[in-house]
Amino acid sequence: MSVSEKRKQPAKPLDRELPDLPEAARRREWMNRVEAVIFAASEPVGVEVLAHLVGRDCNIERLIEDIREELQTRPYDLVRVAGGFQHRTRPAYSGAIRAVAGGEDKTVGLSQTQALVLMTIAYSQPVTRAELSDITGREVSRDLIAQLSHAGFITSGPRSPKPGAPYTYITTNTFLSHFGFATLRDLPDIEKLEDAGLFDRDKPLADIPGIVQADLSEDE
Repeated sequence: MSVSEKRKQPAKPLDRELPDLPEAARRREWMNRVEAVIFAASEPVGVEVLAHLVGRDCNIERLIEDIREELQTRPYDLVRVAGGFQHRTRPAYSGAIRAVAGGEDKTVGLSQTQALVLMTIAYSQPVTRAELSDITGREVSRDLIAQLSHAGFITSGPRSPKPGAPYTYITTNTFLSHFGFATLRDLPDIEKLEDAGLFDRDKPLADIPGIVQADLSEDE
């Protein structure tokens, strides 16, 4: 059979159960598969995807914890972000990475204004631009919304039931991944923010002392 003919052969189904392997070897193969797929992926990989790599009786969450246990001495870890798992370098080695990269910072920088509006969307979603203006106490421009959308942090949500059916805005998986959240449930407790004077659902943010000095209608 020629090389070209071999390439046309359908791929063999992945043997998930591996019944011919001893238990320890079987578990090791499952761990290697899971780590390899996460390593190769450019986005966080969900548990439901990883479950297709292992046997039906394998507890995928426990398997991932075993992998993380083995990685404790390594400069990277498997972290749960944006509804899945991804390899992330440990913070202690960020300086080494910056040194090799020539000090270039590839993180997305946000102005105070952008961060404030993004925080408001995260806690109030789905939320319209008019509602954002009410919450912040300043006019939130379309340009500012476009900037957050271009950065990948927000996207359009369901149309509001209010007259005119205005667009609403919600955060994205990019937002979760960038800030290291597995789900929106990992956002800081809003009640703690209120206790710290950083958020007040009954008061425009512009009226909270020190929360913002810039005009929300313009990017800084």
